[in-house]
Amino acid sequence: MTPATQLLKKHKATFELLSYEHNSSTHSFGLEAVEKLNLAAEQVFKTLVFETNELQLVVAITPVSQQVNLKLLAKACGVKKVHMAAAQKVENSTGYILGGVSPLGQKKRLATYLHSSAKQFDIIYVSAGKRGLEIALDPNTLIKLCNGKLADF
Repeated sequence: MTPATQLLKKHKATFELLSYEHNSSTHSFGLEAVEKLNLAAEQVFKTLVFETNELQLVVAITPVSQQVNLKLLAKACGVKKVHMAAAQKVENSTGYILGGVSPLGQKKRLATYLHSSAKQFDIIYVSAGKRGLEIALDPNTLIKLCNGKLADF
């Protein structure tokens, strides 16, 4: 059980856990989930943490098949610039290791943005907080539990 699954159970949310054997030599964690679970890449979302020019951390949840447009994310956050946060900052603020960062159950609640493409699906997949473990859930549930916002980035 991870903090993400504990949060979902606490709120009596509907979700499904999917697991696969993580290959330690893989560094494209989201694409590994797509391949090993035979899922559509546009429905599998990666959780990335960025730092703003105002030194605030923000979470961007985006399809694994896409790259984040930093200018659009900064605009959604209402700041001038964003860049990838350092690994240690990510791990300290979320409580998760890279490749297993879930948008749910993070140690510190960060401003969270879900890519607007998620709204076209009834179910999306995000990390459950551990490499090799994914959560299938309704994007509206994710937004509610993360206090997130839909955005184009």
